[in-house]
Amino acid sequence: MFVFTAKMDRKKLLVAALIIIAVAAAILVLAVIHGAGSVQTLSTSAVVKTNKQRVEYLESLGWEVASEPLDEQTIIIPEEFSAVYEEYNELQKSQGFDLTKYCGSEAKRYTYSVSNYPGAEEQVVADMIVYRGRVIAGDVQSTALDGFMQTLDFPKG
Repeated sequence: MFVFTAKMDRKKLLVAALIIIAVAAAILVLAVIHGAGSVQTLSTSAVVKTNKQRVEYLESLGWEVASEPLDEQTIIIPEEFSAVYEEYNELQKSQGFDLTKYCGSEAKRYTYSVSNYPGAEEQVVADMIVYRGRVIAGDVQSTALDGFMQTLDFPKG
């Protein structure tokens, strides 16, 4: 039987503990910075099982929306994306979502009227696609013929 002993004074023990704490703090800071750099990181984990939660979610992003959806539809995310769906998914990826994970799945699309889009003359709506009570995609768009579609981010400026 072998027994190893090591003599360590309190100063070395304190230095070792401080190094471990510093490394743990650095990892935590990097994780926070990385999370803050991701677009809509929190949105990808938003639980929105009720209408109230969906409205609160949109309001947390800066939107003023009607208390009830204009429309609620069950949709099937295609197994294979057309060019239009690929383009839509690129918009989703830019805000931290990715619909390819849900190919072939049934989801719900909720459409809310937006009342505070800056400078809007036509109706603007917010769409939110929800799968099993979680937001998996969303956009804000004008219903005008020459309208626009953007991420869920509230416009800056």
